[in-house]
Amino acid sequence: MKPRMLGILLVFFGLWSGPAVADNRFIVRAPSGILSLQQVCLVLGCNVGAGLDGSLGKLFLVTAPSLVDPNAFLQTLRSQPGITHVELDALLKVMQAAAAAPPSGLYDNTPVPYFGVTVIHGYVSQPAITIIRLPDTQTAFGVSGASIVAVIDTGVDPGHPVLQGVLVPGYDFTRNIAGSASELPDVNQSSIGSGASPAMVNQSSVAILDPASATNLSQPQYAAFGHGTMVSGIVHLVAPTAYIMPLKAFKADGTGYLSDILRAIYFAVQNGARVINMSFSFSTYSHEAADALKFATRHQVICVASAGNDGKEEVVYPASLSNVMGVASTTNNDTLSTFSNYGEDLVWVAAPGEGIITTYPFGTFGAGWGTSFSAPFISGAAALLLSVSPSFNESSAEQSLAHAVWISPDLGNGRLDLYQAVSAPRASNPN
Repeated sequence: MKPRMLGILLVFFGLWSGPAVADNRFIVRAPSGILSLQQVCLVLGCNVGAGLDGSLGKLFLVTAPSLVDPNAFLQTLRSQPGITHVELDALLKVMQAAAAAPPSGLYDNTPVPYFGVTVIHGYVSQPAITIIRLPDTQTAFGVSGASIVAVIDTGVDPGHPVLQGVLVPGYDFTRNIAGSASELPDVNQSSIGSGASPAMVNQSSVAILDPASATNLSQPQYAAFGHGTMVSGIVHLVAPTAYIMPLKAFKADGTGYLSDILRAIYFAVQNGARVINMSFSFSTYSHEAADALKFATRHQVICVASAGNDGKEEVVYPASLSNVMGVASTTNNDTLSTFSNYGEDLVWVAAPGEGIITTYPFGTFGAGWGTSFSAPFISGAAALLLSVSPSFNESSAEQSLAHAVWISPDLGNGRLDLYQAVSAPRASNPN
């Protein structure tokens, strides 16, 4: 595992701490439970909101009026009996890598079968799957994915023909709605037409849409729309028989709260996920995010996060945590993508992240650039390893995925090679 680094949170399709919001928001750990915390707030003039750790009942969102100095109130909360930890809730924002011209495969829309569904030929014949040796692995070992991969993101298109058969109930933490975690309500449906040709929809993505729809989706309020569906499509490409649990913690404009990410992590663990994909990053260390991910790994969950898109050697979270595999982006020529963060303290392994063809809302397809689209290759790989043995955990998955194509120390163990990763545990456990 990577050495433990302390620091801060960020996403490229990454995350930055945002400006102050109307209410002051605090993440409060109160082991004695909600009733004692409510008594504290009765005295201090704050409100106890949602529980953040599911059935554990020890972590809560607390809000205070905007006129209150947040740093002073933070210290006041920390001094109260029964409270063991307090941190500010951060408003995070998805950041994006720069897209290039649409890959040729996005024009290759000949329908072909893929594990029981119809997809475009460009999706299953793109360079990335040859680079990571997906077809070789499927043929040689007969693995196609197992268990549930939780995708903490902007949601999913629940009716997408490629994905609908593998989706399990998720949760929309932005609206507090159980079940679908759909990102479709985030847009004006009347402006969406049928697919026509590839068009730019935001800084990091192109999609097969008619011109009017593409123009509408290029507005700032839709800056991250489709991101979750795209990430889910990459997981499905690598592990087509694994299930996907969509957990919506970000809105279409790319904003989301740290508290909702915490809720999503605990929800994933307590509802049977074995892999958590986090295609985001933030620049400030969060004690509670680290604790949530420790909880996940203690429950045999494999955790994966994108390394961020600043093009720097820097520490971001959750990718640099010791129990999370940080994923950088490579070009189709096995070099570091210019936008990708890098460094031995951040990156466990790398995967292609440029012009990746995947699913897009409205039942269509798109292509994306960024470490956000590299991370789900590793999450899909983890689901393949769970096909080999359901006993895989974070540590054993890291060991297997470390059998990669070496590039440089900046990219950790190297670029993902599925054949090596899957054959390594089979070689050590031939029965």
